[in-house]
Amino acid sequence: MNSILSIHSIRFIVLILLQVLILNHINFLGYINPYIYIIFIALFPVRNKRVLFIILSFLIGLIIDLFLDTGGIHAGASVCIAYVRPVVLKSSFGTIYDHQTVRFNSVDFGAKLTYFTLLTVLHHIILFSFEIFSISKIILILQKTLFSSIFTILLSITLTIIFSRKTK
Repeated sequence: MNSILSIHSIRFIVLILLQVLILNHINFLGYINPYIYIIFIALFPVRNKRVLFIILSFLIGLIIDLFLDTGGIHAGASVCIAYVRPVVLKSSFGTIYDHQTVRFNSVDFGAKLTYFTLLTVLHHIILFSFEIFSISKIILILQKTLFSSIFTILLSITLTIIFSRKTK
């Protein structure tokens, strides 16, 4: 239990630092900006307490908001995807999630890609809707969501493949 806590604490801190120090400075063509900190929300253990998970999701979003001076949009988007994550897990993994035995290192690539895609697109739609906050600019919201989601999904999958422990 102690090693699991330290792994998630390290993941929490490293993802915040990576986001704040490197990825926030990427703004390619005004649309592409990866938000890799949502990996923490995606990979948080399924069996842990839901209230703690939602609080940690709020905290990671709030810290990103403090560094970006964005007024709570990341915290709001993070809490939203943390709240709907059980639905996304069930739709991506099916019976594995029903039995609470999801291990992200051992699931097949298609299910993992579906899971990351659903969470990322949902996060980005909420994030950019909060940021732009105008129904008349729905095309801009969808453009930013599409391009940032593609880049975030590619980075998320790549990082999880690189840093996953091999299970035998």
